[in-house]
This record gives sequence, structure tokens and C-alpha cells, in this order.
Amino acid sequence: MQTNFNLDSFIKEYVIKRENSLLEPDFLKYDSELKQRINGKKVLVIGGAGTIGSSYIKAILRFQIAKLVVVDINENGLTELVRDIRSSVGYNIPEDFITYPINFGDRVFEKLFRQIGPFDIVANFAAHKHVRSEKDIYSIEAMIENNVLRARKLLDLLLEFPPEHFFCVSTDKAANPVNIMGASKKLMEELIMAYSTKLPIKTARFANVAFSNGSLPLGFIERLNKTQPWSCPLGIRRFFVSPQESGELCLIASIMGESGDIFYPKLDEDKDMIPFDQIAYDLLTVLGLKPDICNTEDEACKKAMLLNAESTSYPVYFFGSDTSGEKSFEEFFTENELLDTDKFINLGVIKNSTKRNIKEIDEIFYRIHQLFESQEITKAVVVEILNEYLPNFQHIEKGKGLDQKM
Repeated sequence: MQTNFNLDSFIKEYVIKRENSLLEPDFLKYDSELKQRINGKKVLVIGGAGTIGSSYIKAILRFQIAKLVVVDINENGLTELVRDIRSSVGYNIPEDFITYPINFGDRVFEKLFRQIGPFDIVANFAAHKHVRSEKDIYSIEAMIENNVLRARKLLDLLLEFPPEHFFCVSTDKAANPVNIMGASKKLMEELIMAYSTKLPIKTARFANVAFSNGSLPLGFIERLNKTQPWSCPLGIRRFFVSPQESGELCLIASIMGESGDIFYPKLDEDKDMIPFDQIAYDLLTVLGLKPDICNTEDEACKKAMLLNAESTSYPVYFFGSDTSGEKSFEEFFTENELLDTDKFINLGVIKNSTKRNIKEIDEIFYRIHQLFESQEITKAVVVEILNEYLPNFQHIEKGKGLDQKM
């Protein structure tokens, strides 16, 4: 097995298949405008310990900001973020830099915001991102609470001290959603667009972030480190960007977009969409291993127990996807959305996003609150109500979730 494995190099060669960042041409094109709009600004990043949030922070620290406040519920993640950027070169870390392990929906966050703000740039990356989050009614309520209800609480807080730029991360799964996570993000998009005449709001739908926290590819490495077998679906194709590209995409969207814009990366379906099983095969090859294909999870676990330093193969259980909410491919926009593909070199912008009025939003939120106060709520009822407000939502229900798999 290879001992000099470099993850960044693997991502560039086998996953995104780009040596340079997808966003490099747009950073060059808008260099002066970005510097003018970012340098000297006070920045608040919510959910900054995650893969995309931390990558956004690294992207903005290439500029000369005056203040950086980072909020995340992951205390260990914040600790690693600080160690990471302070152990690296090339980042312009402002003297006024502090992290807080705080939930952005809590009272203490409001206190913090009012007392140490206002901020010129606010970016929110706090979100439930996994399709597996729709496992039952409790996880569904927590997901909608975080992705939608708390987002509105933040918007109302921002109205007190409007920033120059506000960004809230979305997902490619919000385009024609087939799972509740994607539907919650689509609802979040419509929520923030209702505020887009009052606040300078932008968002982005983008590809899977290669080897991001909690992702299946990163799980391969975690399983390898623990001498555990791999489990991988067959035929599930996804667009990918690198962690660096994810932060850069969000930075350009947050700073250069117009209020109401939804950004997405210009990627080619034939060239840039790859299946998870291909990543598994390529990763094993680079590590000097061959897949030992197993017929069951139990067989894979038993074979993993026999692995040693001399092993040249690794147990992998490949399976056909049979869980709720899984698409075989991803998309960034729908046929009814108006696209601007000219302003940016490698980014497209959706210009005619749905903009409901506040009364409609109030009605939706009332229904959601009433729903979660009920003691007899079911997943089917949640799907039914989401269908009322999101006509493109076509939930794929198979009665099985990812927590039931290895």
C-alpha cells in the first residue's frame, strides 16, 4: 500500500480532473472589484468549521479584511480551523479574529451579533446537508428547523444591521428535489428571496465537495484508517468540486452577485459527472490495492478482520442504490429558470428565482409550526405539505434510509 498518498493531488487528478481551480479565471477577471469590495471589511461566517465554510474563510483570507468572527456548533472543528490557518502561509489573518462555539439560532448569538457587529459581509453555511437526515420525523424536524426556520430568524436579525453582502449556501439537490433535504433547501431559497429586496442576498447551488466532512469518499479513508471494509453504491453519478473551489465559488457569489442571484458552476455532464464507484476503484489503485468485491456486508466485514500490512486487496461491498431520496444524477437548474451564462467565465447565474411575498412566507411558516406542534405528525404529511408549496418536489420514497447500510 502507498504511504505517500496526497489527497489534494488525488482530487485534482482523479475527481475534478483539473490542475488549477475552476474559479481561477473569474478571480483574475474580477480581481480589482473583489479587492475593492472585500479589503477592510468586517466579516461574520456562520458554520465556518465545516468543509465549505472553512474553505470560504481560506478564500477570503487571501484578501485584507479588518475583522473575522466565526461561529459554529463544532468546537473541535473551530479549534482545527484556527490551527490550520495559523499553521499555513499565504493567509492575511486580521488581528481582530475570534471563533465562537455557538448555535446561530440561540439567544447568545443574537447578543453577540448586536454587541460586536455590525458586519459588512455575512455568510451562512450552517445546514443539514445529508439526504440521510430524513430518516424519521425527529431528524426531519431538526433539519427543517436548521435549514429554514433558523434561517428566517437570522434574516430578521440582519434587517436590524444590514450587511453589504449576505450569502446563504444552498445545494444542487434544490433543483427538482427528490428528498426532504433538497426540498428544505429549495424552501430556504424561496425564503431568502422574499427578503432580497430588503437585503443583498445571494446563494449558490454547487456540486458535491470532494472528500468533504461526512462524505462517502472521505468515508473510504476513514474506513481504511480503521481497517474497515468499504461500502459503495453503483451507478450514482455526481458533479464534484474541490474543497478549495467550493469556498472560492461561494466567495465570488457572495461578493460579485446581485441580490436574488443563485450561482452554479459550469460543469459538463459527460466530462465532470462521475460515479462514486469509479472514485473507489481509482483510490484503491493509487493506494496500491485491488478491490476484493464482496457479495454482502457481512462478508466484507469478515474479510476486513483478516487484513494485514502485506494485504494487496481490500474488501468492498458494491450495491445498487435502494434508499429514499437518491437521484442517479444531479442538476443545477430547471427548465423554467432563466440563466445568465455570460457574466462569469466558469459560473452561471439563475436570475428569475421564485420570489414569494412575505405573507406567503408567513403562511408557510405557520403551517410548518402547526405541523411540528402536532403529536401525530408523519413523514408522509411533511412531504404532502412541502409538495403544496414546491411543485417540483417529487419525493422518492423507498422505505429505507442510509443508516440501515454499512
